[in-house]
Amino acid sequence: MLPRIQYEILQSRGQALRALLAPMESEQELFASANTLARVEAHLLEMAQTLAHLPEPLRLRLTKLDWHGWARLQQLLEQNAQPRQEEVWYGLRALVPATLELMAQLRRQEPVWFEPGF
Repeated sequence: MLPRIQYEILQSRGQALRALLAPMESEQELFASANTLARVEAHLLEMAQTLAHLPEPLRLRLTKLDWHGWARLQQLLEQNAQPRQEEVWYGLRALVPATLELMAQLRRQEPVWFEPGF
């Protein structure tokens, strides 16, 4: 059941990020908007923390995931370290899309892991 909840968290945060970024026309626009950036960073942190707590069998199946990138982003966000613009942008443009795709692939390949009661 935990992998299913984690999958749903990742999916919902990914959808929220898409909605927040849809009206944005550039990277500069995002980083000029403190409120939007704070919400974006909160969603990224939730994704990073969720991934950090995936069960080991799932982690081992996600060999193409940039674990180092997610861990670094999580560290920067939790510590409120600056500067982090490059890492946040990388998270949005690379980590999030790749992670959502890899999780969707894994769910198709191993649907039993995402069923209630697993």
